Amino acid sequence: MARMIGHILATLLPVFLITGCGAAYGRYRTPDIRSLNTLNMELFVPLLVFAVLADRQAPLAEYAWLATAAVAVVLGSGIVLWPLARWLKLDIKTFLPPMMFNNSGNMGVPLLVLAFGPDALPAAVVVFIVEMLLHFSVGLYMLNPRTSLWRMLRMPIVLASLAGLSVNISGLPLPGWLLEAMRMLGEVCIPLMLFALGVRLLEIDFSDWRTGMLGAVLCPLSGLVIALPLSGYCHLMTCRWPCCWCLQRYPPRY
Repeated sequence: MARMIGHILATLLPVFLITGCGAAYGRYRTPDIRSLNTLNMELFVPLLVFAVLADRQAPLAEYAWLATAAVAVVLGSGIVLWPLARWLKLDIKTFLPPMMFNNSGNMGVPLLVLAFGPDALPAAVVVFIVEMLLHFSVGLYMLNPRTSLWRMLRMPIVLASLAGLSVNISGLPLPGWLLEAMRMLGEVCIPLMLFALGVRLLEIDFSDWRTGMLGAVLCPLSGLVIALPLSGYCHLMTCRWPCCWCLQRYPPRY
């Protein structure tokens, strides 16, 4: 029991400390967080995505089931909560997208890497890419059906994903020093996303806290409703990093 608590604290404390540093710095210095996020999403994150996907040592074929499961969890959460949102008379466009598109970048990537080590980085990036693509396609359509998909295709992270997959599938060899430089620059985004999250926490509006509390409960529950049946099946699909719950039951095979 003590060992498990120690592992949980070792995983969560760095996340809280870095986020807390961002909140403390943001309170006293008021940094330009928009420029910071722009730099992160247009340079560091795309470099990390490309480096992970272009690395031929990463068994991307083993993550196909993980990507499919991620799509099912994101879209399934919206389907599960849609009747409840209608029954509670909540604004569908306001309530459902946050329930479907979680913070898999700022929180998800650092948590997975801290919990399962650097070997989990490809899996974390795959889930992050899936959610980002759905966010800027399905999510934008939910908010405005007239939104053009061309906007999504011009995003640096989408271009980096397509380029990385093309390099990996084609077998094009890239110099190790180039991939290492891209990975080192890309890994800057992990603590930077947490730091930026801490600054953004200062802008939270607590006026509608009841809806926020409802979402905080329903969001993970709706994901579990979809993920638990999938996690029991993912071992049969030889998925290397299916989900945190399944990782405890089926350690990754090397």
